Amino acid sequence: MQSRDLDAGAPVEMSETVPDGDPATLARRLLRRSGRAALATSMRGAPYVSLALFVADLDASPLLLLSDLAQHSRNIAFDPRISLLIDATRDYPDPLTGPRLTLIGRAEAITDPRLLGRFVAHHPASAIYAEFADFRLYRAVPERGHLVEGFGRIHWIDRHDLLFADDNGALAAAEPEILRHMNADHADAIASYARNLLGRGSGDWQMSGIDPEGLDLRSGSDSARLDFPAPVLTPEDARKTLVQLAVEARK
Repeated sequence: MQSRDLDAGAPVEMSETVPDGDPATLARRLLRRSGRAALATSMRGAPYVSLALFVADLDASPLLLLSDLAQHSRNIAFDPRISLLIDATRDYPDPLTGPRLTLIGRAEAITDPRLLGRFVAHHPASAIYAEFADFRLYRAVPERGHLVEGFGRIHWIDRHDLLFADDNGALAAAEPEILRHMNADHADAIASYARNLLGRGSGDWQMSGIDPEGLDLRSGSDSARLDFPAPVLTPEDARKTLVQLAVEARK
């Protein structure tokens, strides 16, 4: 991205609705807006549930940074099958009317500096231990998702529908530079995204991530998510969309 162009462009229609209430899109939004989950593993045949931090990769598959010393990591070494519960019901007076997503799949250990950097950008406190030899990055590879939007609105979602399928390699490779550029040169645009498009208060807002369906913001321990009006697959598409969002925010 060049520093030139967050000052011109066409407005973007902002909407919190999902066309036709598509369950797969709703499920990915839960994944992309969340940062923690209940992680279920098998402790030699017995169920074991723990709390884990995660971040969704560009395709929406969850990434987890786990200590080899933790019981859930020992369980995964014995049996890689896992389940994740992403709970978005906290602000509902009756939690059973709120959305939640259960993923069923397996955990695969991975070594990828880009993915580790993405995790740390979303969970800055993890920078202290991310490079420790006894911490390992895992990708949760979902086989199916079970989305409950509320009473009577329940969907099983196949992994091929759940994950974002379009090629995001160019955007993934450019993500660190996009974040560096935006945070260094366009702090005012980022602040206006948070304040005017998301209704968030003042703060030292920074971009912590970008993916084909939106961008993530962070200010201290506070986080926010801004969905894109259309998928973004290349750095040039990202630049155009960020310009358009800046124009809309300044209105």
